[in-house]
Amino acid sequence: MSANPEQIVTAEAPVSRFQLRRWLPRMKSLIVPLIAAGIWEFVARNQLLSSSLFPSLTGVATVGIDWIFGTDKSALVYSGTWLTHAGASAQRVLLGFAIGSLAGLSLGVLTGWSTFWRGLLDPMVQWLRPIPVTAWVPLSIIWFGIGARPAVGLVVIGAFFPSYVNTVHGVMQVEDKLIRAARMLGASRRQLLFRVVLPAALPTITTGMRIGLGFSWMCVIVSEMLAVKSGIGYVLWDSYYFANLDMVVAAMASVGFLGFLSDKIFRMVLRSRLSWADQGERT
Repeated sequence: MSANPEQIVTAEAPVSRFQLRRWLPRMKSLIVPLIAAGIWEFVARNQLLSSSLFPSLTGVATVGIDWIFGTDKSALVYSGTWLTHAGASAQRVLLGFAIGSLAGLSLGVLTGWSTFWRGLLDPMVQWLRPIPVTAWVPLSIIWFGIGARPAVGLVVIGAFFPSYVNTVHGVMQVEDKLIRAARMLGASRRQLLFRVVLPAALPTITTGMRIGLGFSWMCVIVSEMLAVKSGIGYVLWDSYYFANLDMVVAAMASVGFLGFLSDKIFRMVLRSRLSWADQGERT
């Protein structure tokens, strides 16, 4: 029995509409970046600002492609070295973030759960927290010397405080009715912490870790600009010294991309682990 063409069109129409609804939000997110890129390129091409102060995006793209793939030597000594420098920065971020977030999580749970430890530790942490990361650079260089260790140390600091603050807040804000219900069922203090309080505080805790991950990238760039001879931050600062603004902007774009990618991966991991918590996030 032959199919009616009208029936085929009718059957395929809902699929097309579904695909359109699925892709429209993602396409919408590109509108502002494309407009900004168009304005940037228009200003650069028409020399509304000096080309020595405002590089064109096409020039930045050319240098960035050579930096990654080593195509035409427009990135000069950095041609084809992007993976090496990006890998060095990512390794420092991963190590520093793991140490800093773990320390912030551990002390945050201790401080949020116990009034004794809160009175003992929290004033000191809150006193140190407003100190900017750049203020720690001289001490980190004196303590650890020139190399990867001061960079990792600054990343630890950047990841620690957001993780700590959000963990304390999450533990202290668990609803009393959950704690009372667990106690009525005979839960011990240890069971109450690990089976009630921490699961309820996890969305807040992971938000702090995400913020700490973003700070980690900022900290590693600062440290690489001042104390390390490799990484995206080193390339950015070295290019600034030689007034190579194409490379400066390419390095900035690389940091943004790596930070966005790491946050995306972290959110994917969280979504698989916290599927029970409606965080209202969609990638």
